[in-house]
Amino acid sequence: MSEHRLDRRSFNVAWAYALLGGAAISIGCGSDTPTGSSSNNSGSGSNSGGTASATDKEGQVSANHGHRALITAAQLTAGNDLEMNIQDTGTHGHTIRLTAAQIVSVRNGTRVSVETSTTQSHTHTVTFN
Repeated sequence: MSEHRLDRRSFNVAWAYALLGGAAISIGCGSDTPTGSSSNNSGSGSNSGGTASATDKEGQVSANHGHRALITAAQLTAGNDLEMNIQDTGTHGHTIRLTAAQIVSVRNGTRVSVETSTTQSHTHTVTFN
């Protein structure tokens, strides 16, 4: 194997291209499903399946039974208010709402917890970081 070394500038340029390339893919490949439909993440398409990338942030859902809360790298970079349905493989959906300030906090690694909407007579707490 050949050794490949990057100087700091080359590494930063490569990192920026990777980050921006991932954001473009996330934005360009969003779902056409309207907000409020099952497994919809209003900022960029589906919230189900796959694994989180190194820059996506997945929330921990209390008393979980099939729900998934994932904020994509593109949504974190945008830093806007976000409403998402966390149904994933659950038999029903819940909605969480995050303010722009909360999105920025999650992006910066600060712990943020929000409560879901009430569905089936219960709620969940979703914690990021």
